[in-house]
Amino acid sequence: MKTIGLLAGMSWESSLSYYRVINQGVNTALGGLHSAKIAMVSVDFQPIEQLQHSGEWQKTAELLITSAKQVQAAGADFLLICTNTMHKVAAEIENAIDIPLLHIADATAEVIIKKSLTTVGLLGTAFTMEQGFYKNRLTEKFGIKVITPNEQDRMIVHDVIYQELCLGKVNLTSKNEYLRIIQTMADQGAQAVILGCTEIGMLVEQADTRVTLLDTTTIHGQKAIEFALKDEQ
Repeated sequence: MKTIGLLAGMSWESSLSYYRVINQGVNTALGGLHSAKIAMVSVDFQPIEQLQHSGEWQKTAELLITSAKQVQAAGADFLLICTNTMHKVAAEIENAIDIPLLHIADATAEVIIKKSLTTVGLLGTAFTMEQGFYKNRLTEKFGIKVITPNEQDRMIVHDVIYQELCLGKVNLTSKNEYLRIIQTMADQGAQAVILGCTEIGMLVEQADTRVTLLDTTTIHGQKAIEFALKDEQ
């Protein structure tokens, strides 16, 4: 079994979900008392969040490169960045380490393609929904059309992530707003909706809507399990 590297803490609430998904998946695959081999560095999210909102992305990259190298030094065979938004600096991190990086958008695209979908909605932070680092990768690398909410709804989605979900707060009013936004994108032609922030699965799940949901935390975690157990079974 390969050792899974997790660059975590953005936020720790979603990192907890990563840890659970990966360990449960390895145990399901191997049985007994098996669990995942994990090397994890969990960062302090506060300074990173401040740099995000002031647009100082190079400084976020520098902080995360330091932590990624610590994950590598701890014996990880490959790395996951446990957040969608910070894949904005995935290339910088990947270039600074000597182990493979499993990109969350690529893992999600694989699932979309397997489902024979061509058009998806995207929820996430304003950075993920509005900037090109994520949706352009889906479109240009995989030919997937991406729909995002209107400006007002993007701000609702963004604010709920930072003001509630990252703090572990689950609010019914916010859940209903997310479900409304998900249905709106489906009405606009989205065949599924990407939960493109690793905290969103805390708020909405498949049982809440008929619209197909693609939870990137689960998808990324499953990809890590597949990579870690390749040739194992």
